[in-house]
Amino acid sequence: MYGKTYMGMVRATYLVGADGKIARIWDKVKVAGHAEEVLAVAKAL
Repeated sequence: MYGKTYMGMVRATYLVGADGKIARIWDKVKVAGHAEEVLAVAKAL
């Protein structure tokens, strides 16, 4: 962008438990395979 550096797109996922508290946070998410990982952790709760 005209010689300027910038951070770009940052993806993060937050899994909220039944009690309303954050159960897990994923930072710097890559799209490939992420949904399956989140689903497995959600089923384990």
